[in-house]
Amino acid sequence: MAKITLDKLAHSYLPNPGHEDDWALKEMTHVWEDGAAYALLGSSGCGKSTLLNIISGLLQPSQGRILFGDTDVTHAPTAARNIAQVFQFPVVYDTMSVRDNLAFPLRNRGESPAYVAERVQEIARMIGMEDMLNRKARGLTADAKQKISLGRGMVRKDVNALLFDEPLTVIDPHMKWELRTQLKSLHNEFGHTMIYVTHDQTEALTFADKVVVMYDGRVVQIGTPEELFETPEHTFVGYFIGSPGMNVIPAKVEGDRAYIDGAEIALGQGYGPMGGRVEIGVRPEYARLSDSEGLPVNIRRVEDVGRHKVIRADFFGTDINIIAGEDDEIGADMTRVAFDPARVNVYADDWRVKPTGAAA
Repeated sequence: MAKITLDKLAHSYLPNPGHEDDWALKEMTHVWEDGAAYALLGSSGCGKSTLLNIISGLLQPSQGRILFGDTDVTHAPTAARNIAQVFQFPVVYDTMSVRDNLAFPLRNRGESPAYVAERVQEIARMIGMEDMLNRKARGLTADAKQKISLGRGMVRKDVNALLFDEPLTVIDPHMKWELRTQLKSLHNEFGHTMIYVTHDQTEALTFADKVVVMYDGRVVQIGTPEELFETPEHTFVGYFIGSPGMNVIPAKVEGDRAYIDGAEIALGQGYGPMGGRVEIGVRPEYARLSDSEGLPVNIRRVEDVGRHKVIRADFFGTDINIIAGEDDEIGADMTRVAFDPARVNVYADDWRVKPTGAAA
């Protein structure tokens, strides 16, 4: 296991990057704790797989350093980093049995036959392949082969880190929850440093101690699921986390009030002067329909999703989503939306602005 330090790390696939947009990874400095489980979360092309490949040694960064503990591994080959990596698509030895695929990393390191047999049986049980240990990998489904890849990644206890690059892409939906649970159990039992790349917020939030949200080559927030939900540090985090995502509305903010097209919205705290593009962000969970207060809206439709209702509304061309209880009545006169002042965040040029004090 190892603490992982990214020191002024950046990468470009171009030989002479000159513009900010030339960098696939913008400069970042972060320390990832020894033994923690992290999820790298973001949409396609945000740089998460590039970052993972730099950590694993498959890619050399254009600038900066990577340290495992106190050891600089920036230029060390993958084999010297003592990691295990599971890729998006299964990588197995087709001519070997499932048993031999799982045993290969342990035999390669000279472990005793008794230990190898015990550990292979344990991992096979975790991935649900005990009855297939003697079958050749050739001819197995992609789903089964990826479970072998996951098992082979987990079979060693002494690795510095376990790296997963969207490993459940080819797994049947009904198996995903079970395998995520098993990965989490493995982490709790052995305390490996784990980094899990995904574009699926459910996978990230259920797997990780901390989620690393990436956008346009930047890490825009590292936090617990609760922190990402309650205080998104960037509007992308608010949009990407949650279903529906955070409502983001252009506004003018003065002190503890926001002004939107002539309407006044109370804020839970006061704010100093700010420039740039100012917006407020509020989760649909903290919005409610009203017949007397808040912003005037046009309700387009109501979606009953079983546990609650999602109300899709429009405020002069700006979409606003509201989550109401399953039993909440929606009257014809409820044409305004009000926000919980304590749950409203303020943003300038997409970044969250810290309040200066309590509301007056």
